[in-house]
Amino acid sequence: MYKRVLLKISGEQLAGNYDAGIDPQVATYLAEEVKKACESGCQIVMVVGGGNLVRGAEIAKHGIKRATGDHMGMLSGLINSMALTDIFEAQRISTRCLSNVFAQQVAESYSFRLAEKHLEKGRVVIVAGGIGRPYFTHDTAAVNIALELGCDVVLKATKVDGVYDKDPAKNDDAKRFDKLDYQHAIENAAIKVMDKAALGLAMEQNIPVVVFDAMKTGNLQGVVEGKPVGTKVS
Repeated sequence: MYKRVLLKISGEQLAGNYDAGIDPQVATYLAEEVKKACESGCQIVMVVGGGNLVRGAEIAKHGIKRATGDHMGMLSGLINSMALTDIFEAQRISTRCLSNVFAQQVAESYSFRLAEKHLEKGRVVIVAGGIGRPYFTHDTAAVNIALELGCDVVLKATKVDGVYDKDPAKNDDAKRFDKLDYQHAIENAAIKVMDKAALGLAMEQNIPVVVFDAMKTGNLQGVVEGKPVGTKVS
């Protein structure tokens, strides 16, 4: 069983049945799944993307600089993190939102020492704002923060049940990997489940990444307990 994990959730997953914004039903479901994992004795750090509101790289045109677009994406992740914090608290999960962008009116400023203290007190820690710098995705931030906080594994939540050799939505003959080595995941252009820079950092620092379907009840707890759920990249 993992003692401390980092769970990366995409903004698109939070949108649920909506084209954009936050689906409260999805957020409440995630709270229930996280609560079960916490009750099994695991400490949970979360990073939430912002693609349901703004995708920085895509908005960076027509006069908007790339750095500005990326900062807008970080703020989108902060908005999602604020929402999840309240919803988790409403489900009686002690939660703290720490931000890597300066936003002291709405979140505590991130430091690994403060995050450690919250985790040791049994709180879920949601780290918002990526790593606070442009040109780094929320995926890369997730691996970076997992390393800084001594997490055992990065759990990358997706809409599919693991990593396939090609897009399973477009190819009926797509095959799922139970295990995958970093190098293959990085070099195979068809594998787009996680940012290549994030996988490169994970490989360099030898932290495993588990790609799994977080929307299937019990999967998060199964991964935390070390059961063969999804695809393990190591």
